[in-house]
Amino acid sequence: MPDILSIARARHTAKAYDPARKIAAPLIEQLRELVRLAPSSINSQPWHFAVASTDEGKARIAKAAHGLHAYNAPKILNASHVFVLCTRHTLTDAHLEAIVEQEARDGRYPDAQARQIRRESLLGYADLHRYTRRDAQAWMEKQTYIALGFLLLGAAALELDATPIEGFDHAVLNRELGLPAKGFTATTIVPLGYRGADDFNASLPKSRLSAQVLFSDL
Repeated sequence: MPDILSIARARHTAKAYDPARKIAAPLIEQLRELVRLAPSSINSQPWHFAVASTDEGKARIAKAAHGLHAYNAPKILNASHVFVLCTRHTLTDAHLEAIVEQEARDGRYPDAQARQIRRESLLGYADLHRYTRRDAQAWMEKQTYIALGFLLLGAAALELDATPIEGFDHAVLNRELGLPAKGFTATTIVPLGYRGADDFNASLPKSRLSAQVLFSDL
């Protein structure tokens, strides 16, 4: 059984990548499947994942790392692969119906009544965020960050380095990848690969608040 605490203690946010080292295709396929399998509230899956493996693809993403965010460009360009985690603009009825259809194909409903109950429940929870709380976009982004957590821990378990990046020009990346027309917006960029010799963060001790501060036992 893998020692998940050792993996968590060993991982760090890479600050530089070795451009000569590439991630083997089977490992990338595992990461792709891992984020596809990530959980989300009511199985809403309000995400899309763009994956760059070529220099050209990474250069397109790096266009968004300019100005104040220029320091992130080398991470994107030198990484082996780059994932862009995207979130839906709106939680549409069409998307919700597609979820019900997929769940039906996957055999989750024993009969038509169970399917209808699930459909009504799904729409009810969606309407709570769309119309009552009016926080659908923020709620969907929370689900995308669950997938991000899966990606980061999965990469560490495969002995890969990763860097979650929020410092980029969202408008530039959205335009470059044509995301608005697809109903999505870029949420975070994640370069993946193997740390370079100039990754200063690799040698620094991990720092977190103490358990006494972070936990309350009830």
